[in-house]
Amino acid sequence: MKERLGVRLRRNLIGDRAFYQTVIAIVVPIIIQNTVSNVVSLLDNVMVGRVGTLEMSAVAIVNQLLFIFNLCIFGGLAGAGIFATQYAGAKDDEGVRNCFRIKWMIAVAMLVLASAVFLLIPQKLIGIYLAADTSASEAASTLSFGMEYLMIMLLGLLPFAVSQIYASTLREVGETRLPMVASIVAILVNLVFNYLLIFGKFGFPKLGVVGAAIATALSRYVETGIIMVYTHARKDHFTFIQGAYRSLRVPGKLLSDVFRRGMPLLVNEFFWSSGMAVLLQCYSVLGLDVVAACNIASTVSNLFKVVFLSMGNAVAIMVGQALGANRIQEAKESAWKLMALSIASNLVMSTLLFALSPVIPGIYNTEAHVREIAKEMLWVVAAMMPLYSAAHCCYFTLRSGGRTVMTFIFDSGFTWGICVPVAFVLAYMTSMPIVPLYLAVQSLELIKVVIGVILMKKGIWVRNIIDSAQTEGEAC
Repeated sequence: MKERLGVRLRRNLIGDRAFYQTVIAIVVPIIIQNTVSNVVSLLDNVMVGRVGTLEMSAVAIVNQLLFIFNLCIFGGLAGAGIFATQYAGAKDDEGVRNCFRIKWMIAVAMLVLASAVFLLIPQKLIGIYLAADTSASEAASTLSFGMEYLMIMLLGLLPFAVSQIYASTLREVGETRLPMVASIVAILVNLVFNYLLIFGKFGFPKLGVVGAAIATALSRYVETGIIMVYTHARKDHFTFIQGAYRSLRVPGKLLSDVFRRGMPLLVNEFFWSSGMAVLLQCYSVLGLDVVAACNIASTVSNLFKVVFLSMGNAVAIMVGQALGANRIQEAKESAWKLMALSIASNLVMSTLLFALSPVIPGIYNTEAHVREIAKEMLWVVAAMMPLYSAAHCCYFTLRSGGRTVMTFIFDSGFTWGICVPVAFVLAYMTSMPIVPLYLAVQSLELIKVVIGVILMKKGIWVRNIIDSAQTEGEAC
């Protein structure tokens, strides 16, 4: 019995050579892109941190707010992306092209809305992160730094949205190298100009947090330019772009289906990212030093999360394309094998993070107790990484079959229904120190994983949503 069980587990959780070759082709460029991005983010963070703790806290607060916009873009485009991935699996260029057009409509609407919010109430948004016991001078300085940084960063919202329209569509048709190259070039531009403009090197003005914002906005224009120029130059290869701008017309049923299935993803990303912002606000009750420590822990841990975050793209592409081609059994098997691979690889990454956690915060020029808090928070993240990995694969598996309402409940419903209330109670109604509080909130991920595995095993996510005969009349 044990031997048969072991054989069954190996067959269900371990793929063949062709499977792993496909995974490597998809994931490695994304891992490289994300690794370079997070290394540079770490260096950026260190450079801003060398200017001062208040400056670093201000940048962290604004980036948390902009993170909501970024994830809303991802979520807004993801609805069309589910269809585009399945159209790509079915070799339907016109379907991919229509999804590309819908992405433009969504991105422009979201860009207008986000710009209005950030321009109308920026001080109120930043102010909610300033603890009541923060001194008046520190609060005023943090608010001033945050406002300066935000006003420049708003200039980068447009190119960010456009780059995501192109990059997401390219990945959905199987092209991951071009977004990787464009991102790496942009990241290097960001790094160089951060150094020049933050510290005023080689004759450039010393601009501090304003310099960091200029460098980031500039890098986004560079990334967008590279992706657009190369995609249109290779339209014989990227055939979905041929005639993409001749008309903005799309089939009414597809538009309706994308909004019907995609709206929960947009709402999900908004609520999930705003939930993360609320969690940071709960932590910030314990002081600006905690905000700085959270910023360090988040930036450093993102570097070690690149594998499981990239595996989510592999799930979306491989499972989505298999569903679109009606290879249902292959889609089911790929989902479990990808989850097993993601968990195994992240056991390695979590071990590395645990070992390096006492060392990495030392590169920041901030107070010793801030570095100590960051180190202990990194230990928490290291312990939780296998759970994060499993939950991430569950999320993308559910999403690949168009079960977007279920995805919303699984992700945002869990965040707001469980994580936020627990964090709020512990932060506002107890005297619990930040690290035990952080551990308690992060440990809730185990509940999410159990729910996700049950939903995956039931198989209710398995659907070909571009097959009109199969989807007619179905609810989300």
